Amino acid sequence: MQFKNSKQQYGWVSIVMHWLMAIIVFGMFGLGLYMVDLTYMDDWYKKAPDLHIGVGMLLLGALLIRLCWRIVNEVPVILGSKVEQKAGLWVHRLHYVLMFLLMLSGYLIITAHGRGIDFFGWFEVPAIFPAEKGREAVAGDIHRYLAWAFMGFVALHAAAAFKHHFINKDRTLTRMLGIKPDHKGEKDE
Repeated sequence: MQFKNSKQQYGWVSIVMHWLMAIIVFGMFGLGLYMVDLTYMDDWYKKAPDLHIGVGMLLLGALLIRLCWRIVNEVPVILGSKVEQKAGLWVHRLHYVLMFLLMLSGYLIITAHGRGIDFFGWFEVPAIFPAEKGREAVAGDIHRYLAWAFMGFVALHAAAAFKHHFINKDRTLTRMLGIKPDHKGEKDE
């Protein structure tokens, strides 16, 4: 498998980043749903938020690396009709924007009291903004709504990939799985 992307195929760096981030995002969503119902007596009352915050910071780093990789690397041609191509482009863009806003709102929750974020005990990410009463609750609501909106876009993204695979019979899905064309029924454009 190729290292970098081409006009026809994703390279292994893009594929690994895509699927690794997808798995982490699903895990973070599940952990977020789990931890909001924890009580002070639960063993994970402190562990779950710490893990969620630390992994969120790692995910932010991965997002920045992924964006840089996308900027300096070729992107395979979006397959489908002109409408599908434009919709695919905007859904991808909104994915990046929603991910960034989700992480920003998480940062605003944690730093609402003016304290930085402890990154697994290795170092502290400073609080850029001063403490602000009520910011934690507002940012928390925004974080929750963004998380659900993002998962809705993930569902739309997955549905479109399956539609391309099973109805259009093009290579949209198999390119992100690293499968080379066998030229038996799959269309490149």
